[in-house]
Order: sequence, then structure tokens, then C-alpha cells
Amino acid sequence: MVLIERDGAVTVLTLDRPKRRNALDAETKKELRSAVAAVATDAEVRAVILTGSGGSFCAGQDLAEHAEMLRTDPAHTFDTVEQDYAPVIQALTTMPKPVIAAVEGACAGAGLALALACDLRVFAEDAVLATAFSAVGLTCDSGLSLTLARSVGESRAKELVLVGESFSPAQATGWGIAGQIVPAGSAQTRARELATRLAAGPTLAFAETKRLFSTAPLATVLHNEGLAQARLGLTADHTEAVDAFLAKRRPHFRGR
Repeated sequence: MVLIERDGAVTVLTLDRPKRRNALDAETKKELRSAVAAVATDAEVRAVILTGSGGSFCAGQDLAEHAEMLRTDPAHTFDTVEQDYAPVIQALTTMPKPVIAAVEGACAGAGLALALACDLRVFAEDAVLATAFSAVGLTCDSGLSLTLARSVGESRAKELVLVGESFSPAQATGWGIAGQIVPAGSAQTRARELATRLAAGPTLAFAETKRLFSTAPLATVLHNEGLAQARLGLTADHTEAVDAFLAKRRPHFRGR
């Protein structure tokens, strides 16, 4: 589910569930967690690219698997927030080497959080970005409540989460989400060029730069997001939203 390609000092991690727009199921999250941890500690890897196959970056949590978990084990459905998502985000933000997100197609929910956890981003001009959480009766996880607000400001971040409308790379960069915009289909090519350049640079200095820019509250934010998701996961609104998504109909929220 996660392809690992070594190209000299650059390692490319590719989410590989193209038929599901690289949505994150249990196996993919497990493999991603392992892959990110491995490259973080590999001294031979001097730059990392995170991307997706089949023309999408990542559509977020796999809601089909999520719906099954809600039916069979609702009390533990959201354990994944702290067990899987939080370690990946922590590793991306703290590993002592630059990480670049190459974003094509869908980049939503936890997928958007993954992109924002990377140090640099390359967006295909036709990529579609979205917070997506409110649409399924949830709030942010994977550090998005911190990284999005840090990028676009608290007011804009609230609007993007509460209203939930998708937005373009041009809008994203205009609001403050740093990233290069390239023609459709060329995000991975540009990311490789950038990663090769960074891998040949002063990576010890890059590591210190990442440490200086890191924020101590991230661990607290990740923990609090996990608690909030767990509470919301037991609501009727969330169950209704997931069922509606899978049935391709509009959800009917009742505030309970």
C-alpha cells in the first residue's frame, strides 16, 4: 500500500491505492507509519518525497472501512487518530531532513494534513484541496487544527473547516499555504528536482532549521484532536454522515 523508492539520497514514499484515491485504510496507515519512521532514522536518506499514485495524493480516511469499524467496534474506532495518524505527523515534522509533498488530484481531510505536515509542497495546478471533516460530522485531526491555522490564519482556517468547501492550489497559496504550483501531471517531477537539490545541500543545517521552527504544542494538539474525534465518533450525526457519503446522498444532521 506504500511504495518505497530509493533514488540516491532521495526516498519517495508513494501511497498506492489508486482505485480509492489513496484513502487510508488500516493496512496503509500501518505501512505509512513504518515507512516514515524508517526514512526518518536512515542517515543515507537526505530528502524525502511523499506522494500518491494514480493521479491523487490522498483522499483521507477510508470511509468504507471506517463505517464497518463504527458498526463493529465504535468504542475503539478512533484509536487510530493517536495510534496511526499522530505518529506519522510527528515523524514528518520532526525528522532531521526535508520532506516534500507532491500533490496531484484529491488532497482532503487527513490527506491535507499530511501535505501540511511536510516542509515543502508542490501542487499540480488542477489538484483539489479540502478539509472535509465537517462533511462527515467530525473535527480536525492529524494536526490540521494547528498547521492550517499557522498557514492561513485562525479565521480563514475556521472558515475552511466549518464551511468545508474545496479549494484550489492557487487559492491555497494566496491564503498562505506555501507551495509551488506546476502544470497538471508534473508535481512529482518537480518534487524530485527539488528533493535532489535539497539532498545535496547542508542537511545538518536543514535539520536545525526544522527544530527551530517546530512547535512544542503539536503533541498536545494531536492528543486533543484524538479526544475530540473519539467523542464525535459516537454521535448520531457522524454515523449518518458516513452512511450518507457511502450511499452518495446528502446527510441529514440533527445535532446529536
